[in-house]
Amino acid sequence: MGKEKTHINIVVIGHVDSGKSTTTGHLIYKCGGIDKRTIEKFEKEAAEMGKGSFKYAWVLDKLKAERERGITIDIALWKFETSKYYVTIIDAPGHRDFIKNMITGTSQMGKEKTHINIVVIGHVDSGKSTTTGHLIYKCGGIDKRTIEKFEKEAAEMGKGSFKYAWVLDKLKAERERGITIDIALWKFETSKYYVTIIDAPGHRDFIKNMITGTSQADCAVLIVAAGVGEFEAGISKNGQTREHALLAYTLGVKQLIVGVNKMDSTEPPYSQKRFEEITKEVSAYIKKIGYNPATVAFVPISGWHGDNMLEASDKMSWFKGWKVERKEGGATGITLLEALDSILPPSRPTDKPLRLPLQDVYKIGGIGTVPVGRVETGVLKPGMVVTFAPPNLTTEVKSVEMHHESLPEALPGDNVGFNVKNVSVKEIRRGNVAGDSKNDPPQAADNFTAQVIILNHPGQIAQGYAPVLDCHTAHIACKFSELKEKIDRRSGKKLEDNPKALKSGDAAIITMVPGKPMCVESFSQYPPLGRFAVRDMRQTVAVGVIKSVEKKAPSGGKVTKSAQKAEKKK
Repeated sequence: MGKEKTHINIVVIGHVDSGKSTTTGHLIYKCGGIDKRTIEKFEKEAAEMGKGSFKYAWVLDKLKAERERGITIDIALWKFETSKYYVTIIDAPGHRDFIKNMITGTSQMGKEKTHINIVVIGHVDSGKSTTTGHLIYKCGGIDKRTIEKFEKEAAEMGKGSFKYAWVLDKLKAERERGITIDIALWKFETSKYYVTIIDAPGHRDFIKNMITGTSQADCAVLIVAAGVGEFEAGISKNGQTREHALLAYTLGVKQLIVGVNKMDSTEPPYSQKRFEEITKEVSAYIKKIGYNPATVAFVPISGWHGDNMLEASDKMSWFKGWKVERKEGGATGITLLEALDSILPPSRPTDKPLRLPLQDVYKIGGIGTVPVGRVETGVLKPGMVVTFAPPNLTTEVKSVEMHHESLPEALPGDNVGFNVKNVSVKEIRRGNVAGDSKNDPPQAADNFTAQVIILNHPGQIAQGYAPVLDCHTAHIACKFSELKEKIDRRSGKKLEDNPKALKSGDAAIITMVPGKPMCVESFSQYPPLGRFAVRDMRQTVAVGVIKSVEKKAPSGGKVTKSAQKAEKKK
């Protein structure tokens, strides 16, 4: 990174066969933002298609194909560096709207839609992957070429009927192997929103991801299978469905949509009676968890055939549509896509004090120490004086960057790096939290009280148990120092004082003491810093939300010269 280079924009023009794409591709390829793995993939594909000599142009065409369809692919891919500049190619010619874009300029890209996050839950055979795959496939970020490749592979493996799920499984396999696949693949659009699927269940760390997850889900989509006997299996006592729905509710995901899937396999197919029976049963069941069924859209669908997914099905003329009632205004519709459109937009917590858990801390030559993390609440701006907890270190923020661009401010949801003065890379670390030194600065927790649900622990959990907690980016052993009360999971009513031990399925109020300095907050004030997963034996044994925190009185702590200077200026 060194000293910030100036950003310049270029446009590449010329006749269609002059070799623009190859030339531009070459530059992006050699000096630009495309990682090696992607390049190797493109080269292999180009070679397979007998286009080896086009490998540079291929890079550009792959990107262009995505861009044409209005998918905002990572703009870094259109950048490259010279010794003096960051160069952005404003528009790769050949783009339909090339002339229009040159005139109106890319910066006026139409009003951005709001981004919302959903989590898809349901029993393993409910057809989640097929349903989700269908949405991504039809409204999402996967180009036709990839889809045709998947279809061909699915057919060759005799899994033709799984083509939508296959899309998801291919992506999931890549994701499991730690390949950062283009996150656009997990996105799709409705008329109102850009929707990101936070985590496709079935992922090993689904529960942990939901908690420490990249962001709070705005809505959960519960898929249940309507097939004969299938629904009953999925909702039975030990079905995962209960656990996931309970988890979503406990973690503050208050909006829910239910997709009654596989309507094509009811007896008789597309049976109104079966849909009504399931709606009634699921309503009772989600009510016990804490959801109000009147606010939930129930949509009869077939994720495979596409009934009521994007368009109203002609097979269920009896279905007059779903309806939700809520104080913010009701909504009605027929399809699952419309139900997603009816989600209430999230209010992003910009008005709260800053909380930014650190994911990493880098030392960058010529710049210095650069902590990296996601703003969870509040706003981070250059010139701000921040305090890091637990080390209780206060310093000035010199600059804030995202994707090599410096920002005037970073808002909740932004993943940023920021440069801090007079701080060595040894003084702060992953799991520390940055906040505004003037506005409720973060502090280390002495102990905290949490409501915990035991999910799967083979034995009994007693006082003194000290598993590892994953809370935001912190990963620290905490001791269950006092089991205060056992409670009813749903109502929160007290069942027993000072229980001797807890087992799977129990919910309790517990006091916990971190084994090392740790910064956490109550869920009601700062949700992302107030929910945690309890990990033991390589699995999530419990989840919790923090009710209150006893902070350690800050002692010692360093205030850097730059912080003092910044204070004087004001």
